[in-house]
Amino acid sequence: MKLATTAAETAESFIKPLGRRWSHVQAVAGRAHELRAAVAPEDEETLLAAAWLHDIGYAPEIGHTRFHPLDGARFLREQQWPEQVVNLVAHHSGARFEAAERGLSEELAEFPFEDSPLLDALVAADLTTGPAGERFTYDERMDEILSRYSPGDPVHRTWTKARPVIAEAVQRVERRLAEA
Repeated sequence: MKLATTAAETAESFIKPLGRRWSHVQAVAGRAHELRAAVAPEDEETLLAAAWLHDIGYAPEIGHTRFHPLDGARFLREQQWPEQVVNLVAHHSGARFEAAERGLSEELAEFPFEDSPLLDALVAADLTTGPAGERFTYDERMDEILSRYSPGDPVHRTWTKARPVIAEAVQRVERRLAEA
């Protein structure tokens, strides 16, 4: 649990000052703990670390492009976090769709995309947790996100396109849990 503990401490130092975002991150980490049976036992620690760190790119001292998955992954890479954690942070929760909307696909491609049970579990943890740590269904979370952004906003356009694709990841996690 050393990796997850270090991730929690790192996240706390950067995200706790962001208030509600810290509540979200703590709840995502808790949700990832609940979903850990959806990944191989040797991947549980990586899942928990990525859950703690997934929003670190929102920290003002880290966020240079204002695209938090990319900023977080670049920071973690510079800090020599394990490559798998870095890549999960880079690609969490449909980041590839938003990168395309923001013209940042090339930059995000610095980090290999791995469609895996680990990414699915991180996505499910993030996208069944509200902005203040509330428990949501995936559809409730999508509706909540879309309600905060106008149709012309890149985030709104992202989730209009990504919603059915990411729903499949959440469904895969649910199937893996049922089989576990």
